[in-house]
Amino acid sequence: MTGLIVLPEPVWRAREDDHVTRMRRWTTPHQRRRSRGEKHPVLDFLFSYYSHRPGHLERWQPGPGVVLEGASARRFLERKGYLETPDGVMLDPEGFTEGRAKTAEFVLRLLSATASRSPRLSCFGLHEWAMVYRESANEVRHSQLPLRLGSAGTDGVVESLEIRCGHFDAFRFFTEPARPLNTLRPAREDQVDFEQPGCLHANMDLFKWAYKLDPFVPAELVGDCFELAADIRELDMRASPYDLASFGYSPVRIETPEGRAEYARAQAGFARRAAPLREHLIAHCQRLLAELKKVPATREKQL
Repeated sequence: MTGLIVLPEPVWRAREDDHVTRMRRWTTPHQRRRSRGEKHPVLDFLFSYYSHRPGHLERWQPGPGVVLEGASARRFLERKGYLETPDGVMLDPEGFTEGRAKTAEFVLRLLSATASRSPRLSCFGLHEWAMVYRESANEVRHSQLPLRLGSAGTDGVVESLEIRCGHFDAFRFFTEPARPLNTLRPAREDQVDFEQPGCLHANMDLFKWAYKLDPFVPAELVGDCFELAADIRELDMRASPYDLASFGYSPVRIETPEGRAEYARAQAGFARRAAPLREHLIAHCQRLLAELKKVPATREKQL
């Protein structure tokens, strides 16, 4: 790789400590709840739907092209994919396999397409309502949570407002009666064509795309995307049909004009906050593909 960055031990250890402290704001309470067998309908999602384990979220990594100086850097050699150089320890470029390159290519294509579109702010979080529309007894998603408006009231909201959800990983959880009410028909193979930067779930998923390339993404970028996902998740559930008062969350009443306006304002704010993270991931994927994809092929020729 060209342009290696060498970090003195005090510098990278300070970055490591800052990252661990920052992420433990979320991981420590989650692990304590899990040890007590407690469920949290808002925050558990960050560690169940998303597959990045708490221990991995806490773990700091410098990303590619960074050499860590000092004796304590040798502990990174205990992890898979690091190598020792005359200047210190760094991530082995050969670990950027063809499979990782394909992931980076998809992420680049998806995020570039998403960034090219204008945010659409008129969905009002109805995806969560569609997931319980005319819900049967054996389909209950959050049995421990009451519906604010009851079943009939929830169904009435779904029937009175246009559902326009283009995010497949939300749409796939719609109840069968709700699916025909959606004006869009997102599918997994059409994901690149549908995602847009106003979508809460598309912005939450920046976290997923960051950790999918782990360890070839700096931990700080993964952390930024995680914190965005955590904050969006709160709005997502406050605007849902569930009564979360017992967990300290006030509702965003999207069944009213005032609630829909509140939702759209918050949604626009998250779109603005997500934009630089999306651009950062786009640029990072471009660098990975330009610098690292050619490494295994080059070494194969040398052999």
